[in-house]
Amino acid sequence: MRHLRAVLLALAGVLIAGAIPLLTAPPAAASGNGQSIRPAMGWSSWSFVRRWPTEDKIKAQADALVSSGLDRHGFVYVNLDDFYQKCDSNGFVVDSYGRWTVDSAKFPSGIKALADYVHSKGLKFGFYVTPGIAKNAVLKNTPIEGTSYHAADIADTSTLEKNYNCKNMYYIDYTKPGAQEFVNSWARQFASWGVDYLKIDGVGSQDIPDVRAWDKALRATGRPINYALSNNLAIADAPTWRSLANSWRTQGDVECYCGSGPNGSGYPLTDWSHVTTRFTSAANWQQYAGPGGWNDLDSLEIGNGDQAGLTADQRRSQFTLWSMAGAPLLLGTDLTQLDPVDAAMLTNDRLIAVDQDGYAAKRIVSSGVNQVWSKREDSGDYVVALFNTGTTGSSTATVDWSQVGFTGSGQVTDLWSGADKGTVADTYSATLRPGEARLIRVAPLGTRTVRYQAEQAGITSGSTVDTDHPGFTGTGFVNTANAAGAYVEWTVDSAAARNASVAIRYANGSTVGRPMDVTVNGTVVSANRAFNGTGSWDTWAASTLTVPLKAGANTIRVTATTANGAPNVDALDRS
Repeated sequence: MRHLRAVLLALAGVLIAGAIPLLTAPPAAASGNGQSIRPAMGWSSWSFVRRWPTEDKIKAQADALVSSGLDRHGFVYVNLDDFYQKCDSNGFVVDSYGRWTVDSAKFPSGIKALADYVHSKGLKFGFYVTPGIAKNAVLKNTPIEGTSYHAADIADTSTLEKNYNCKNMYYIDYTKPGAQEFVNSWARQFASWGVDYLKIDGVGSQDIPDVRAWDKALRATGRPINYALSNNLAIADAPTWRSLANSWRTQGDVECYCGSGPNGSGYPLTDWSHVTTRFTSAANWQQYAGPGGWNDLDSLEIGNGDQAGLTADQRRSQFTLWSMAGAPLLLGTDLTQLDPVDAAMLTNDRLIAVDQDGYAAKRIVSSGVNQVWSKREDSGDYVVALFNTGTTGSSTATVDWSQVGFTGSGQVTDLWSGADKGTVADTYSATLRPGEARLIRVAPLGTRTVRYQAEQAGITSGSTVDTDHPGFTGTGFVNTANAAGAYVEWTVDSAAARNASVAIRYANGSTVGRPMDVTVNGTVVSANRAFNGTGSWDTWAASTLTVPLKAGANTIRVTATTANGAPNVDALDRS
């Protein structure tokens, strides 16, 4: 059962996921570190635990993630956020190499032991840091591990970095020798503890050198670590965030800080206004989301019923928006007190599949309290969400299928209930309560474009499915063997015998063409077809041609005709 997430991802590539983005251009290049091919799912300590994390509290949430069965639906990260550190009057207490020390009163067994416990549950462990170097490291002039340099050699003491806990973090001057090595040493420590996910918080545009240094350091550890940036990052730098990290917070905190406890802790955790502001940011950032890099809308406050600050309708709407946006699903609630209504929401695999399909939806209607979002899936189906974002009064949201991307009629399924809603022609409407959403899948009844992913195709021995060149769709691309005869072969369905348009999506970063024969059912229909250079291995293009298909299953193969082999192959679209 713990492999359900992998099954969902496979289904996402074959059946229901992977919308062909409604974009004028592909997303900016992702980091290509092989992480977060789909948005992360799990739990984070900040919303509920807030400033008082302890070893026992984190273990209890990990236990609840498993006992509730949420792990079997893909919620696998257990992320320890801020306030695990030890502070004194000068800021963070540091170890002999200038790195933060853990408060042993809160975590008597240490972080490695906690990560080991989380791993023993079949889960992944997340951790937290902010940019810069601690003042105490500079005051003590601690050595940088493995080098002849010291903290004072790399610190810019003229200004302080943003930090939400102990403060007193100096900027690092990355022009100085030893600067990258300091971050490397910290990353090695985290990797040795078993960290699987690292959130670097307090990031602004001025911290791009830190973001780049941490990206380099995490890769150098050799450990797969999902790399998240926070918070309220500048959209002007979105291509940079995407090139370096696996997710980035598009706004400030979703928490309202309006609880009755210290610093606004306790219930409620959030309110509807903190959720509805995400609609605009999700729309504005949509073009930057894709495999390997996602727009983070912050914690999903579902799990503790109405006391979290949202009604049941509003909680379903939050989940619907996050899923349509392809946002990380990181729960912020107390999983040891899981509300049964919320448990049913969170284990709805139809919603999870929408989040995990590898694409972010586009907003196509925004009129008063009514919004409509849409994305097309590899199967040729569309997922459509309609929202009433208001707080009073019902409202009817309406969308024409032509706005969604097709004309005529479609077969509609309600994804929250799973109910078949029959055939709907031309226009769809839903009268929604305040804060309510309707999420549907629409299967057009006419001709539609279907995407067949290369990683789900047959490939030659010696070819591999890779993720290191960003911009692919699905869960990877095929890197064929460098030899004549290397091929990718799809089984493509057609309802009737006809001539169909197919587009082969590929990248060729070399300076020479990599021609291929295109065969359909064993017959060459385009011999030695040109697949010329695309400028880089991160730049994807499409070669489109018309091919004869018979009714039923067809075999379409592309075969390299030179010793250079084929280009990298991402997918085949059939119209």
